[in-house]
Amino acid sequence: MRPAFALLVRRTLRWWRRDLYPVLRIAADRALRQVQFWVLALLIGIAAGFAALGFRLGISGVQTALYGADDLTLASVARDLPWSWVLVVPVLGGLVVGLILDRFTPDGRVRAVSDVIEGAALDGGRVEVREGLASAAASLITLGTGGSSGREGPVVHLAGVVSTAVARRIKASPVTGRELLGCAVAGAVASSFNAPIAGALFAHEVVLRHFATRAFAPIAIAAVAGTVINRLQFGGLTEFMLPVEPDLAFHIELPAFMVLGLVCALVAAAMMGGIFRADSLATRAMARIGWPRWSRPALAGLALGVIAIPFPHIIGVGYETTAAALSGQIGLGQAVMFAVVKALAVAITLGGRMGGGVFSPALVMGSLTGLAFGIIATTLAPGYSGSVNVYAFAGMAAVGAAVLGAPISTALIVFEMTGDWQTGIAVMTSVSLSSALASTLVRRSFFLTQLERRGIHLSEGPQAWLPHQLRVTPVIRALDAPDAPTEDLVRAMAERGPTVAPTTTLAEALPLFERSGAVFLAVTACDGPDDPLRLIGSVHHVDVLRALNQALEQTAAEEHG
Repeated sequence: MRPAFALLVRRTLRWWRRDLYPVLRIAADRALRQVQFWVLALLIGIAAGFAALGFRLGISGVQTALYGADDLTLASVARDLPWSWVLVVPVLGGLVVGLILDRFTPDGRVRAVSDVIEGAALDGGRVEVREGLASAAASLITLGTGGSSGREGPVVHLAGVVSTAVARRIKASPVTGRELLGCAVAGAVASSFNAPIAGALFAHEVVLRHFATRAFAPIAIAAVAGTVINRLQFGGLTEFMLPVEPDLAFHIELPAFMVLGLVCALVAAAMMGGIFRADSLATRAMARIGWPRWSRPALAGLALGVIAIPFPHIIGVGYETTAAALSGQIGLGQAVMFAVVKALAVAITLGGRMGGGVFSPALVMGSLTGLAFGIIATTLAPGYSGSVNVYAFAGMAAVGAAVLGAPISTALIVFEMTGDWQTGIAVMTSVSLSSALASTLVRRSFFLTQLERRGIHLSEGPQAWLPHQLRVTPVIRALDAPDAPTEDLVRAMAERGPTVAPTTTLAEALPLFERSGAVFLAVTACDGPDDPLRLIGSVHHVDVLRALNQALEQTAAEEHG
C-alpha cells in the first residue's frame, strides 16, 4: 500500500505541475488582467464623468453670467433682456470661437461624435487631443453665448481625449484603445444625461458599432461611474418630468404613433439636410468673399442674434422649450413655428461651425413635432386619444433616434431622462418607423454622413474602409527574398506595367491587379522629385488578398468577441 500511495502522490504532483498548474496560472493571469482593466475602466468612467459635469457646469456658468439664467429658464429670461444684448452676445461668442478654432485646429472645424467614431474605427481608439480640447472650449463658449446646438457632441469627444491620454500612456493596442474609448464615452454620456443604461449602449451602438461581450462589462462599469458623478451633483432627478400619468389606449392609438414615426423621420431628414446644406453654402460663400475663416462663426452668431430677438427659445441647449413641449404648455401654431425657427437656428450654428452637438436639438425638434401631432390627433379623435404629452414624448425619441441612427440607445436615453417607462410601446412604435424611413431617405446617420462628406466611408462596413487603411508595405517581397521573382523579371514588369509605391494602399493596388491581370506588381520609390525611381521589390496579388482577409478576420473577431 505504501509504494502504491507514493506512486499516486508522485503522479498527482506530476499532473499538477504538468497539466493543472499551467492552466490555473494562465486563468489567474487572465483574471488579474481583466480585474485590472475593470479598475482602469472605473477610473476612466470617473474622469469622463467629471469632464462631462465640468462642461455642463461651465455652460451654465457662462449663461448665468451673460444672460442671468441657465438653460432651464434661459428663454424666459432672455425675452426681457435688451434686444441689443441678445444680438451682440452671440456675435462676440462666435468671434471668440472662430479665433480659438483658427489657432488650434488645422481646418477650423469643431471635433465631435463623428471624429470619435473615426478614431474608434481607423486610429486604434485615439482621437486628436489638442484639437479636441480646443473644440470643447469652443463648444462651451458657443452654448454659453447663444449658440443653438447640444452638449453631447463635445462631451463625447472630450471623453475621447481622456481615453486617448490613457491609451498613449499605457501604449494600448488598437483593440484595448477602442475599449478604453468606449468606456470613456459611456461614462461621459451617462454623466451628461443621468442615463447609465443608455450611456453603455450608446458607446456600443454609435461609437464602437458592435456589441462584443468582452467590452460590455468594462463599459457598463464606466457608465455606472459616470452616473454616480452626475448624481453626486444633481441627485437622482431626471432631466424632464411628464406632468401627468400616461393615458394611452394602446390598441386604438398605435396607428397614430406609427404615423407620428413617419412624420418624425421626415423632420429628422429635413433637419439633417438643412445642416449639411447650410455648411456647404457657408463654405462656398466664405470662399467667394475671401474673408478669414475665423469670421465664419461670428457671422453665424450675428444671424443667431437677429433670430433670438423675436425667438429667444433658440438660445442654448433648449431644455426649457423641451420641458414646455412635454408638459403641453405650447399651442399648435407656436409649436410649429418654434420647430421651424429652431431648425433654422441649428443649421446656422452648425453650418457656421460654432460648435456643439446635434442630439439635444433633435430632442427639441422631436418634442415640438410630437406635441403638434398630438394636438391634431387628440382634436380629431378626442374619444380615442390619450394625453398630448405622450405624443411629445414619443416624438422626442423618434426624431433623436433618426438623427443619431441609434434607435436602441436613443429610446433608452429618453426613457432615463424622463423617468417614464409606461409609454414604451408607443415610443418603440414611433422610433422603429422613424428610424426605418429615415434610413431610406438619408441612408446614413448624421455622424456617418459627416464622415462620408469628408471621404471616410465607414457606413459600408470594414470591407469598404479597411483597404483604404492598409498599405502594401508589410507584404512587399524584397528583390533578394527567397520567394521573390528575379530582379530582371521585376524590372521588366516595372517597365511595361503599372507600379506601386510602399505607401500605396490596398484600395489602390487591388484595381491595378484587376486591370492588368498581373500576378505581381513592381514596387518602386523615389528619394526626391529629381531623382530616378528605385526598384524595391514586388507585391503579389495573393499576398494583398491574404493581408486584407486577415484584417477582416481580426475585425470580425473583435466585434464578436
